[in-house]
Amino acid sequence: MSTYAIGDIQGCHDSLLRLLDACDFNPACDRLWLVGDLVNRGPKSLETLRYVKALGEAAITVLGNHDLYLLMIAEGVEKRRGKDDTLDEILAAPDRDELLDWLRHQKLCHVEGNHCLVHAGLLPQWTTAKARLLAAEVEALLQGPGYREVLAHMWGSEPAFWDDNLKGWDRMRVIVNAMTRMRFCTPDGRMEFQAKGEIVDAPAGFLPWFEVPGRYSAGAVLVTGHWSALGLKIAPNLLALDSGCLWGGHLTALRLEDRAVFQVDCCDGRSAPVAQ
Repeated sequence: MSTYAIGDIQGCHDSLLRLLDACDFNPACDRLWLVGDLVNRGPKSLETLRYVKALGEAAITVLGNHDLYLLMIAEGVEKRRGKDDTLDEILAAPDRDELLDWLRHQKLCHVEGNHCLVHAGLLPQWTTAKARLLAAEVEALLQGPGYREVLAHMWGSEPAFWDDNLKGWDRMRVIVNAMTRMRFCTPDGRMEFQAKGEIVDAPAGFLPWFEVPGRYSAGAVLVTGHWSALGLKIAPNLLALDSGCLWGGHLTALRLEDRAVFQVDCCDGRSAPVAQ
């Protein structure tokens, strides 16, 4: 059995299928770890959602910011923010409610052994064990009967700093923002959400979250996406897999057992394993 971690798909369904062919993925015995952002901006968000859902236990996915955005739009609690959204097919689909209910029941982070799957990252004060407990708090809210009110209070960038004494919507918002939106933070964990470029574009006083000295999750291997400008980054304790498929780059899979990398070129359809 092999486990393939795959970067942000964002509706690039055909690229996903070509990538799985390149990996020789077999859902009967292999597993997928998907870093979130299954949907939006790519051409086939509906097909992507249906395909991943149909994989059942062969796929583990965590929620990304675009997945949560879809849920907010579907419930009418958030206005459209992008002219390049590709969510209408999902919202008009006959199986819309089934798909959205399935999406709402996915995790914010998944911890297994020494690996932690999360869309964006973890604040420096969080171990992976603590992050899993905090994610479970939000998951329980999203999966409960009051999920519409939860979605209505989810969007926003404040507070930008974790405090164990946070309660209510503020507590939920910091957890969600760290796990689905964060790229840069200060050494003490204050998040910044405007900068989306390369590491050299970090605002003064801010670092990539994974470069904060002494972060509590440094002993684990974090498997992430979200940051297309960062590109594929492989380090002893970080597997950052958003290689910009949506923007004409690649869709990337990494086999966790041996760190073999597979990519498809999202422009011309070529696929090949990448030399290590």
